[in-house]
Amino acid sequence: MTKFAVVGVVNTGTFYATYLSLHPWMPYYPAYVLGFLVSMVGSFFLNTYITYRTKPTWRKFLLFPLTNLTNFVVTSVGVFVLVEWFHVGERIAPLAAAVVAIPVTFVLSRRILTHRDGVVAPPATELALAGDSPAAQTD
Repeated sequence: MTKFAVVGVVNTGTFYATYLSLHPWMPYYPAYVLGFLVSMVGSFFLNTYITYRTKPTWRKFLLFPLTNLTNFVVTSVGVFVLVEWFHVGERIAPLAAAVVAIPVTFVLSRRILTHRDGVVAPPATELALAGDSPAAQTD
């Protein structure tokens, strides 16, 4: 979870820098969408290599956007509502909206990025608790 949080901070920084650099040349929402897409690609590679220590594949790369679909919907609606209804600044609204979707993104990305042979690999702690790990079976 700590690695996911660190990757999330880096990813949020990438998103926010992209968003702020594009916003002067386009309205806030297209800048938001493009920033989101750029950060999603970075998030895929950071999460595969750092968070889950797995090999990136085309299959995982193509499925990874599903992990962000809910995130995108929640944050997109959040940005719109915050800016249009509550008059939150366009520079702050994307950060505020992103906080809500973090837990969902973690669970979905873990499922996709640790997927092996049609079975989702549970975290090591779940294996140990279930008594299924080789270490738990030796006496």
